[in-house]
Amino acid sequence: MLVLSRKKNESIIIGDNIKIVVIEIRGDKVRLGIEAPKEIPVHRLEVYLAIKRKAQADALTAAGGPEITFELVEPGTADGGVEHAADGTRKDGISAA
Repeated sequence: MLVLSRKKNESIIIGDNIKIVVIEIRGDKVRLGIEAPKEIPVHRLEVYLAIKRKAQADALTAAGGPEITFELVEPGTADGGVEHAADGTRKDGISAA
């Protein structure tokens, strides 16, 4: 893995057509701007993994396997950070089953 240091408004170039710019640094969060051709998909890792899981589930279903459902949750949490009532039920009304 190549590790680079950049300050606000500094850039990194990947190949000839992908530019990553440090837009903002606030506490432990860094906002990045990414310029890439439309034919190159750019996703956060957790979104990319969800897309891959969905494609695998769709392929399995299309091949006659069982239908698989899932939900995307925030990284590092079992339930996506949903608030729960005192009795343990989700406050958003969705079943935890």
